[in-house]
Amino acid sequence: MFGIGFPELLLIAVIALVVIGPSRLPDLARALGRGFAEFRRATDELKQSFEEEARVARAKELRQKLLAEGKILPPGALAPYPPEANAPAEPELASQASDGAEPAPENPTVSASPQPEPRDG
Repeated sequence: MFGIGFPELLLIAVIALVVIGPSRLPDLARALGRGFAEFRRATDELKQSFEEEARVARAKELRQKLLAEGKILPPGALAPYPPEANAPAEPELASQASDGAEPAPENPTVSASPQPEPRDG
């Protein structure tokens, strides 16, 4: 603790006992203990706030990196179709597409969310 050994600590205690007196020494020790506890509490809070800010900064940096690489999408963005969604479903369609024949037209009226059918009364 601060490079102070037992002999130095004993010498400081004897000097404090002579200068302050035996009646006020316990009060002084209590006040010093409270002061050190308050100091430790304040430094712990400061350390936690620095760690929290560093964690938030790392999270923002990682998010920006992932957005730049295209691994995540911003909120509200539509996910692109995966490559296998554009591939033909049946092997004969794949052979027709490679022969130069026109591919089958896609159905643009198909929606991603099914519509509920109306119920008769």
